[in-house]
Amino acid sequence: MDRPDPDAILAKVNSQESKRGKLKIFFGAVAGVGKTYAMLEAARLRKKEGIDVVAGYIEAHKRPETQNLLEGLETIPLRHITYKNVDLNDFDIDAALKRNPKLILVDELAHTNAPGARHPKRWQDIEELLDNGIDVYTTLNVQHCESANDIVAQITGVRVRETIPDTLIENAYEIELVDLPSEELLKRLKEGKVYLGEQAARAAENFFQPGNLLALRQLALRYTERSVDVKLLSYKRAHAVSTVWNARDKFLVSISPSPSSVSLVRAGKRIASDLGAEWTAVYVDNFSQLIEKDKKRLADTMFLAEKLGAKVVTLSGYDVAETLIAYARAENISKIIMGKPGKPRWRERIFGSIVDHIARRCGEIDLYLLSGDIAQAEDKPGAVPLPPVNWKDGILTIGVVIACTLLNLCLVSYFAPVNLVMIYLLGVAWTAFRYGRRLSILASFLSVLFFDFFLIPPYLTFVVDDTQYLFTFAVMFTVGMLIADITGKLRRQNFTIRLREQRTQRLYSLSSALAKSSYPQELFKIAAGHTEDFFKCPVAIFVALDSKVALLTQELKNEYITENEAAVAQWAYEHKKPAGNGTDTLPGARGVYLPFIGAEKVVGVMGLFPAGEKQFIDPEQKHLLELFVAQTALAVEGAQLAVAADDALTKIENERLKNLILTTFSMELPVPLAAVSSIAQELLKTENITDEALRTELVKQMNGEIERLNLLLRELPKLI
Repeated sequence: MDRPDPDAILAKVNSQESKRGKLKIFFGAVAGVGKTYAMLEAARLRKKEGIDVVAGYIEAHKRPETQNLLEGLETIPLRHITYKNVDLNDFDIDAALKRNPKLILVDELAHTNAPGARHPKRWQDIEELLDNGIDVYTTLNVQHCESANDIVAQITGVRVRETIPDTLIENAYEIELVDLPSEELLKRLKEGKVYLGEQAARAAENFFQPGNLLALRQLALRYTERSVDVKLLSYKRAHAVSTVWNARDKFLVSISPSPSSVSLVRAGKRIASDLGAEWTAVYVDNFSQLIEKDKKRLADTMFLAEKLGAKVVTLSGYDVAETLIAYARAENISKIIMGKPGKPRWRERIFGSIVDHIARRCGEIDLYLLSGDIAQAEDKPGAVPLPPVNWKDGILTIGVVIACTLLNLCLVSYFAPVNLVMIYLLGVAWTAFRYGRRLSILASFLSVLFFDFFLIPPYLTFVVDDTQYLFTFAVMFTVGMLIADITGKLRRQNFTIRLREQRTQRLYSLSSALAKSSYPQELFKIAAGHTEDFFKCPVAIFVALDSKVALLTQELKNEYITENEAAVAQWAYEHKKPAGNGTDTLPGARGVYLPFIGAEKVVGVMGLFPAGEKQFIDPEQKHLLELFVAQTALAVEGAQLAVAADDALTKIENERLKNLILTTFSMELPVPLAAVSSIAQELLKTENITDEALRTELVKQMNGEIERLNLLLRELPKLI
């Protein structure tokens, strides 16, 4: 039985000990399928179980059957907000936190809160509830998922503005699909059970077309299926289940630098379309060196697979068969697709066949073999040209063999000659580790010759009296070759690990640097500096301003950024896709442009100007660049949201202070005004005032009140 994954067990323990609340989403294709009704029914069942349930915000849409389900449920009063002379009723998160129930119902997850609320979006309110240990039931339509926004716009012709991050859906404790047949939903719309009046007419023209409903239902099913699939994988890892459960069609296509891999990828796309299955293109790096031609071909194959909708994964391992099977079991993939073996029969018998190894070990996993492109059969992966041998290293290698021989001559009187072979093998291993495979082969060959010439009788001749020593020579040379091969692989593996460690360190360094600033402009400059330092090429940053992008790094404007290059960056911003050099869009551009795509919007574009066409041939280099861009986008978007939140709080506080000041002055101003008015009336009645001293006194009192009034008026602008 396989041992459980320690990380999976730790994650499970942490999740069990976490005080964070659980989120359940009642998920549907469109409005009117009964999400709120299903949520209320589930809440009433929980209440019967003795759970403390309250309704935080329910949008019943004046449906009597939905309103009836609210009877018997405690309801938190709504928060009343006046905005532009319109009275709004919204969810009161402060009242909900103060009430602190075990379970709260908050309808319409993607809702935008009224101005002045603590959070601009309702999903942020729900995040705060979950962080405080409160379980939440909520509702959501598929068109509000951020990743589905473009697809929904393509299907319906309507761009949905209220969206939520997909991470919120992925981290939900449970997603319950609420579905209705299209005919039943259209019937409900005509009966006024979905929308009323003009809103119903608009819905019938847009979302509620039969074809749209079918497409949206399928999209909702896929989201739900994805959520269940993630939970299934988590369960299997937590319980150390290594057997593949064929509950869903998932397959992988094994790719390589071979030209036939392109045909395999295309075949994989056709199979995925026919089955409606999720598929993955997997390349196993067995630490073998590739020539530039094969690297480019492999990169093109990976790019094609991504373009056709595959998840592209690069794995590392000497045993390709075992690595593929282990990945398939970990991801619950039930089918492996490979190309037919193209090696000569004699090589397969001597060195083995990957296909044969997989077939013998895959167990419950199905293995499919497909034919490659016959026209490309002659174009096989080439061998890496060997660099010239350093003559100094060659002399040192000969010196190592001589040193081993001198040591053995000192020990020959104490040990049998066959035991002295180990000294030579030690020298071969050191040479392989220090100078590489070719010189270690030379060391192995010279060791056999020196061993025979100096240590085997008759001495100082290559003649061998005892033929058994021929077997010793053969074993010695074979073991030396094996040591050279294994040590060479370890050197390449060590190099690969160091390279990946360096990339991981760069990502960590970028994350640390981004965490030290909260200003979007500074975050962009930090990202540009790290990217330029790692990829060794100039970097330009374009920031989003309304519907356009503007160049932030002006020093590149004349040398690299022309009008055409700026147009490519604008295209990448508008379409949320990479463009420029090395892509399918505007490949004639000098730079490659990647949009900074955050959780809710595009915050800018990064442009890189590679030194040559081979800069991003390596798929890992390309993926690392995408990680740089994604990490920066999230950091900048978070900083922008923080700035917006601070501005909103500042405006609210200023407005409150103004109201307070105006209220105070409205109470203070009437007193001097009334006094002045009273004195003026007395002065007007001159017939009642015969005493000049009294008149003077009244004038002084009036002047004092006027000065007081002037003082208040002078201080008012300063306070506001």
